[in-house]
Amino acid sequence: MSQATKRKHVVKEVLGEHIVPSDQQQIVRVLRTPGNNLHEVETAQGQRFLVSMPSKYRKNIWIKRGDFLIVDPIEEGE
Repeated sequence: MSQATKRKHVVKEVLGEHIVPSDQQQIVRVLRTPGNNLHEVETAQGQRFLVSMPSKYRKNIWIKRGDFLIVDPIEEGE
């Protein structure tokens, strides 16, 4: 699959679907992007943390300050 075809399908997936967050997912607001596909976000309760973007969305979907995202929590390792 060419890069253009892949990009078309990824953008269609993101913009064309209506997603309702599950119980584990959260809606957060982007505060800043320190780099390396990391984004500092804030929940509605004021909790701040870093999230990373899955590799299939990198270079295809652009996120900027003030955007809202749905995030999946992961277990933290030691």
